Amino acid sequence: MNLALVPLAFLAATPADAGEVFAGVHRQAVNTPLSLSSSEESGVDLSLGYRFGGVGRTRLQPYVFGALNTKGDTSYAAAGLSYRFGDRLYVRPGVGVAIHNGSARNYEVPGNGKIEFGSRVLFEPELAIGLQATDRLGVEASWVHLSHAQLFGKQNPGIDNIGVRLNWRL
Repeated sequence: MNLALVPLAFLAATPADAGEVFAGVHRQAVNTPLSLSSSEESGVDLSLGYRFGGVGRTRLQPYVFGALNTKGDTSYAAAGLSYRFGDRLYVRPGVGVAIHNGSARNYEVPGNGKIEFGSRVLFEPELAIGLQATDRLGVEASWVHLSHAQLFGKQNPGIDNIGVRLNWRL
């Protein structure tokens, strides 16, 4: 396939097949039962991403996004798959992998000011509850979790980020 034709594919896509751009603001390191050391980091994550159109005739959507922490703590980029259940009101679970710039050391002693994730590559499950406000604009309350699922050690500090996203269908 000629890569020069890729932008034309986006222009030719119908609304049902087109993707969406999303942007979010999340509170980083919210204490939940899924994270052990969330108080180690703080700040706000600003995210920007893209969900591709549905795979085949499904609502399964591949996605990519990046999140930048405003206090210089852990930032990351993620890619995965999400599925949208519902139309005007919906639930969107997703699962992906992320690469981060935080500490990849194994968890040792809490209180050093950084979350030691134990791996540079982490699982990135997420869940959103949304409202499709117009044909193009959607608003979501979302939760994003990063962890290694105890694959790289017994301790798995993880991190939970909770916030809102705006989605714009192309």
